[in-house]
Amino acid sequence: MNWITTLLGNLNYPTIFFLMLLESTVVPVPSELVVSPAAYHAAGGNLDVWLVILFSTLGADCGATINYLAGYYLGRPIIYKFANSRWGHACLLNQQKVEKSEQYFNNHGMIATISGRLIIGIRHLISIPAGLAKMNFWLFLLYTTIGAGMWNCILAALGWYLHSFVPEDRLVETIEVYGDYIKYAIIAIVLLAVLYFCLKRYVGKKSHNNTKC
Repeated sequence: MNWITTLLGNLNYPTIFFLMLLESTVVPVPSELVVSPAAYHAAGGNLDVWLVILFSTLGADCGATINYLAGYYLGRPIIYKFANSRWGHACLLNQQKVEKSEQYFNNHGMIATISGRLIIGIRHLISIPAGLAKMNFWLFLLYTTIGAGMWNCILAALGWYLHSFVPEDRLVETIEVYGDYIKYAIIAIVLLAVLYFCLKRYVGKKSHNNTKC
């Protein structure tokens, strides 16, 4: 945990951008231990919380673009080969995780690049199937920015909130506890949103068919 302690003491906008870029590729950097501590320091007057959100989202966009381009130009065989390699395993990656993100993208379509950014285990990989599917880049970037921005706002709000009662030496462990609650809440919200859109589509098709009759 020494690197986390060092990180908490040296957070700045370029560092936030770089770490969030890594987090959105395949490097296992937990975003909640970047954005929330940065917002914590912003609440103390050391950073600007809106710039924290901006630079973290820009970093996420750049990292997601790397994954998108890898999927677009390298293709599935090379992506799977890397996932199953020693380097892939060092990044906590395997073929099953890539397949899981592909299945999520195929089941939910392009909107998965928004909702997928909020789901643990999928959020940093959802850009790969978008590239494999040759999704329009600008639409991909828009959806990624929306999804990453939402997630970063949530993490920033957590860090800002914790500043009022959590001492800095207990910040990481507190973020990890609250982070679990946030992940469960986000999963519930995403599932409800997916259910809503599915029901809306079903009702719309049914109404259209009744009109034709």
